Amino acid sequence: MAPSTALFTDHYELTMLQAALRSGAAHRRSVFELFPRRLPEGRRYGVVAGVGRALDAMEAFRFDDETLAALGGVVDGPTLDWLASYRFSGDVWGYAEGEAYFPYSPLMIVESSFAEAVLLETLLLSIYNHDSAVASAASRMTLAAGDRPCIEMGSRRTHEDAAVAAARAAYVAGFTASSNLAARQRYGVPTTGTSAHSFTLLHDTEADAFRAQVASLGTGTTLLVDTYDVAEAVRQAVEVAGPGLGAVRLDSGDLAVLATEVRAQLDALGATSTRIIVTSDLDEYAIAALAAAPVDGYGVGTELVTGSGHPTCGFVYKLVARASDAGEMVSVAKRSVDKASIGGRKYALRRLTSNGVAEAEVIGIGQRPDDDGDDRELLVPLVRDGEVVGRESLEAARARHLASRAELPVAVQQMSRGEPAIPTVHE
Repeated sequence: MAPSTALFTDHYELTMLQAALRSGAAHRRSVFELFPRRLPEGRRYGVVAGVGRALDAMEAFRFDDETLAALGGVVDGPTLDWLASYRFSGDVWGYAEGEAYFPYSPLMIVESSFAEAVLLETLLLSIYNHDSAVASAASRMTLAAGDRPCIEMGSRRTHEDAAVAAARAAYVAGFTASSNLAARQRYGVPTTGTSAHSFTLLHDTEADAFRAQVASLGTGTTLLVDTYDVAEAVRQAVEVAGPGLGAVRLDSGDLAVLATEVRAQLDALGATSTRIIVTSDLDEYAIAALAAAPVDGYGVGTELVTGSGHPTCGFVYKLVARASDAGEMVSVAKRSVDKASIGGRKYALRRLTSNGVAEAEVIGIGQRPDDDGDDRELLVPLVRDGEVVGRESLEAARARHLASRAELPVAVQQMSRGEPAIPTVHE
């Protein structure tokens, strides 16, 4: 059994539970909604990620003896007794992994008792906010890269567990591989990698380092050529590996200028099929600026795992409907300035033109909005009667992301700041 995730939460979730159990309101039928009030400033769309991780975490949300022992002094005895038998028994609907989202998109709808649903707030938000931030940045990077592959290389720039989640989220949004082996083990994310500057510095000469790497990994390997003098390193790399050398990597300097010079040198040496991979603090803007350069792939680290300036999506988890004393469901909403929520159980459609281009995010309040025949349903079942029904492969999420992004207006291809690509309409 997976380790319990029940303590990945905030103290006040449990004190709310205790008070609600005492008042009798804990068992009221409730609807919670996880949604964004806005996109990060200047972004035209976001990408949903972490759905599969959230479903795994929900299954492991159990209060075993060790977990309960850690809650001594946090809540009273009757609350501990209730937690000991906690099992989520409700229903969850949500946007599928890889889907694009916009302001007020109802990314997850949780329907159960107040007690069962409120405890999941922090856990779900922490997963969705992190993974969707990485996926949203990754999507912009792969969009800017076009047909050129992007490799995730950010493990050393974030927390060790966040690095694994980031690799997974980046893969959902189109990255082809990661350097993180835990992501390979847990989620099947393809991994790749060859050597760093320390390997070159270990050897007496650069040529010795190249010979050692080629002898071990073959001529199809990628040789790092900017430890000393780039031009001399490229010459030695082709001399050692031959014209069939797989790739060279540039990790410093003016990458556009260097790539142009290296491409000319490789071609002159007969290594016309040798690829050029660039790394070094890349983001979507740097990748877009290299579009005209003879670059064949990108390795991205820091900016990817930190959401390229937006390390969280600002998602919130709010109660939007609950049962009245009479048992009827009533809408509830927070009205605070700048932090308002919209009451009522939501339904969502992506409104499309007859040509399949998205033109609006249509949110129905309390009932499904009218489908004009071209619209696409966005909410899918994730959990039914407490059982996970929405688990899917990462390959399915990758395919969905490409399809979802492809139906957005052409404006999303611009890296400049702008308004959301489509408006959100409530009906």
